[in-house]
Amino acid sequence: MTRHRYTLAAHWPFDVRRLPFFYGWVIWLMSTVGFLMSIPGQTMGMAVFTDSFIETLGLGRTQLSITYFFGTLGSALFLTRAGRWYDRVGARTMTVAAALGLALVLLFISSLDVLGGWIAGVTGLGLGAVTFPLIMLGYFGVRFAGQGVMTSASRNVLLFWFARRRGLVSGVRGVFVSLGFSLAPLLLALLIGHFGWRGALLVMALALAAGFALLALVFLRDSPEACGLHPDGAASAEHVDSGGGSLVGPDKSLNEARRAPEFWLYSAGLAIHALFGTAVTFHVVAIFAEAGRDQGEAFGYFLPQAVVATGVNLVASWLADSRPLKPFLIIMLLAFLLGGGGLLNLDTTLGYWLLVVGFGAGGGLWGVLSNLAFVRHFGRLHLGEISGLNTSLTVFASAMGPVLFSLGNDLVGSYRAPALVCTLGLAVLLLTVLAKLPKEAVARGA
Repeated sequence: MTRHRYTLAAHWPFDVRRLPFFYGWVIWLMSTVGFLMSIPGQTMGMAVFTDSFIETLGLGRTQLSITYFFGTLGSALFLTRAGRWYDRVGARTMTVAAALGLALVLLFISSLDVLGGWIAGVTGLGLGAVTFPLIMLGYFGVRFAGQGVMTSASRNVLLFWFARRRGLVSGVRGVFVSLGFSLAPLLLALLIGHFGWRGALLVMALALAAGFALLALVFLRDSPEACGLHPDGAASAEHVDSGGGSLVGPDKSLNEARRAPEFWLYSAGLAIHALFGTAVTFHVVAIFAEAGRDQGEAFGYFLPQAVVATGVNLVASWLADSRPLKPFLIIMLLAFLLGGGGLLNLDTTLGYWLLVVGFGAGGGLWGVLSNLAFVRHFGRLHLGEISGLNTSLTVFASAMGPVLFSLGNDLVGSYRAPALVCTLGLAVLLLTVLAKLPKEAVARGA
């Protein structure tokens, strides 16, 4: 049973019990759109603007990577607290606030060249010295509101509305999210080409503030219990509990989760992908150029990868509703190892497809584990806080990735060295998981 305080009335502006269908499917739609609207705060959303920022803000690639690192790191420090807010006010309030906050930050970033130029003129400082902290603040905002709060709220709310089919509905959502994320770099590049980088940011801000925030306010609901319903549209709570499958585990506190080895091993698996995948995405054009491939191939890589990720996510989500999660974690790490090998040989056709298949399959399994691992092991009561801590770790790792790759390239003149280090780290984590992850027993029917 979840307890949300200080929430909007569950029956405003309409009572969902009067609808002729289970309202969880509307929540599914809003959850899916919420993920897609977080794109400006995701790495693939910001990476498309990298070259434009370098040209207009007076910063080098490594300097921009450092601002991304500290901005993302700063956002990670607040995400556990944001999870605590989620437990208090629910998904509806948090999603509206995140959408409005993300829109404001995009407006701020769109003005940085003008604002930075004015401050530089007044103070006599160089443009780069002024824009360095400003873009860092902007990255903090988009990562906190977008990748952090909006993504977590969109993920968690669906877990409240479904129990027996939790994995499957999350997997179907993943089909649309993967497709949207894969197309985002291409669509944003077209948007920049048509409106310019500033205009593209303003269009996204308008879509968030005038579009999604209003939709979330009207249609989102925090939980079925708050609306007088039960998960899965069941007639009673007993019917939900008798269904087996991907039900919640016993409710545990954040302190209990911190003492559980499964929390740290799942979090490490999710985080190392965030580090590796974010680094590749952020530097994708430069990495592909080093391998003799052009910008079109770099942006085009996301589409076949998403096709693989979508297929794997859908099948694995369906299977995970009635199976333990440990095998999925092991296979995910193996897939990322395969992708790491492909990245090290990206100049070959085989290497390219190993990267596509490895990172695609691993990304699909990553979605399964990020959706199910923590609610299955630790329940719903403190899910916001617990998943918030995991999100903090994941965001911290994603902050490290781009700057480590950039520094590695500066030191040795190639992205191969940091890619090799990440691949070896995956191998070490896989051995640790095989040796230490306890047998899963907390999820009923799993």
